[in-house]
Amino acid sequence: MEFKFAKIAVFAPITHADKIRKVLAENSAGHIGNYDYCSFSTKGIGRFRGLKGTQPFIGKPGAIEQVEEEKIETICSIDKVKSIVEAVKKVHPYEEPAIDVFPLLK
Repeated sequence: MEFKFAKIAVFAPITHADKIRKVLAENSAGHIGNYDYCSFSTKGIGRFRGLKGTQPFIGKPGAIEQVEEEKIETICSIDKVKSIVEAVKKVHPYEEPAIDVFPLLK
């Protein structure tokens, strides 16, 4: 199978969603035909508990937290996935950001 594109989904607190979208676009994600900065977002609640030794951006280790988040979805060329994910991690506030990558069939 040949994969030419991938879908990237980034889960981020609403306060950082615009920054994440900007970094995605500036790193070649979201380019569809004659359009760029293309993405789709859905809002939801993220839940987590930081274990011993963590430094959560929101909340305290050991406590179960709930955060309003956006799931930001976009596409990119398969050869750009690694650099895009690295760029997102640099601006994402979480220690362990949730980033999903789905290769898309040609």
